[in-house]
Amino acid sequence: MAGQQEATSIADFEKSLDELETLVRNLEQGELSLEQSLTAFERGVKLTRACQQALKSAEQRVEQLVQSDDGTPNGALETRPFSPDDAD
Repeated sequence: MAGQQEATSIADFEKSLDELETLVRNLEQGELSLEQSLTAFERGVKLTRACQQALKSAEQRVEQLVQSDDGTPNGALETRPFSPDDAD
C-alpha cells in the first residue's frame, strides 16, 4: 500500500510541476488579462508550495545504504538519513 501511495505522490508531484511550467509559460507570453494573470499567479504559488512540501517529504524518506566502517565481518550494512552533502 505504501508503494502505491508513493507512486501516487510522485505522479501528483510531476503533474503539479507540469502545470506550474505551463502557468509560467502563459505568464511569460504576456497575453493574459490582469485577472487571468493574478489567478495564474495564485495557482502557481499553491503549486510551488505543494511541490516544495513533496520534495521535503521525499528527502526525509530517502536513506542511503552504506558499508559499515566498524570492522564487522561480511561487510555489514547500515542505513543512514540522506544528506545532500553526500551527493557530491
